[in-house]
Amino acid sequence: MFKRLGAAILLVEDLQKCIAFYRDILELKIKNQSPDWVEFQNEGQSAVLALHPARIKQKGSSNMLVGFSVSNLESVCKKLEDKNVKFHKQITQESFGKHAIIEDPEGHLISIVEIPPKDELRQIPYYHGFAPVEGLM
Repeated sequence: MFKRLGAAILLVEDLQKCIAFYRDILELKIKNQSPDWVEFQNEGQSAVLALHPARIKQKGSSNMLVGFSVSNLESVCKKLEDKNVKFHKQITQESFGKHAIIEDPEGHLISIVEIPPKDELRQIPYYHGFAPVEGLM
């Protein structure tokens, strides 16, 4: 069902402070950035971490959002619905492709994305919920 891990996203309260830490202290290079999204890369030019502002502070919830790439989002979501998986965000068409977010039993968010094949390893400058990560599969 899932092709590969597609994202390592850290939801943060103070985006600017965290950008400074990862950029200046850990010396990660910024690959893409927008007012409320930043994606870092390693020396091999692959994305390694993305930061996104936490919209709602939820007690006991994780600040990590895991993302998966799939070939057919509608089919995957249908299977998940049949298994009574809770959807945080139903399928939507975004500029980068199709996107949905589900919840695990403890409320952790899992992003699922279908990106057209030619764009699969390219990051969109402004995207909420997915940053490709190579080498984690």
